[in-house]
Amino acid sequence: MNLFSAKSKHTVIGMLHLPPLPGSPQYAGDWKKDLQKVLDDAKALTEGGVHALMMENFGDVPFFPGRVPSDVVALMTAIACDVKRASPLPLGINVLRNDGLSALSIALAAEASFIRVNVLSGARVTDQGVIQGIAHELLRSRSSLAAGHIKILADVDVKHSAPLAPRPVEDEVEDTVKRGLADAVIVSGAGTGKGVDPAKLAKIAKAALGVPVLLGSGVTESNIAQLKELATGFIVGTSLKFDGDVRKPVDVARVRRLVAAL
Repeated sequence: MNLFSAKSKHTVIGMLHLPPLPGSPQYAGDWKKDLQKVLDDAKALTEGGVHALMMENFGDVPFFPGRVPSDVVALMTAIACDVKRASPLPLGINVLRNDGLSALSIALAAEASFIRVNVLSGARVTDQGVIQGIAHELLRSRSSLAAGHIKILADVDVKHSAPLAPRPVEDEVEDTVKRGLADAVIVSGAGTGKGVDPAKLAKIAKAALGVPVLLGSGVTESNIAQLKELATGFIVGTSLKFDGDVRKPVDVARVRRLVAAL
């Protein structure tokens, strides 16, 4: 399924923020209860009218900068398969902080449609240290697995990070698209739930060479109508939760209002 050929002119991707998984420092100790929370969020997002879902190991702080342990891959694969059974929507995978190779494997096993990669090209200074691009490995892995149907959504100037040296964002976009071979570009604010400067978004949209541009943070029912002229799609999480609190469950009423605002 083409992620960007929904009935709507724009694609809304609803976030599934996974609670801390077994083995992570903040794991609460009740796997079945945590899994049900994820499935409840998937149901609320689906009923609310989003066009796709994306799950990430949001609760697994502090994140690994690169490859995650095998237990994380196994657990996320199991959850992804359950989500696919619970919702007919296309599913995406993001393995934080930058394990695109594991995300690709999970997506292939669970029949997901796309993955998100925080640093596909270049390098960024993050709270995990310096993270370097993985395009050279990821694109070859996708080719060898005959998984070209799994699209790669790549961040540019990703949140919770800083560049190693100042560089025009337009140049980063061009490298991500032409040399990193990203299928779509994601633009985010400084952190989770934080807005994006519309002027920056406009620059990136112009530099993307026709590749879809998604807004990855700070999207709400009050601003989505104004932002839709600059983006192909929206990845929305925080504003769809009860009270706009990322730690709370998805509020189906908020989802419906945001989709209707388009």
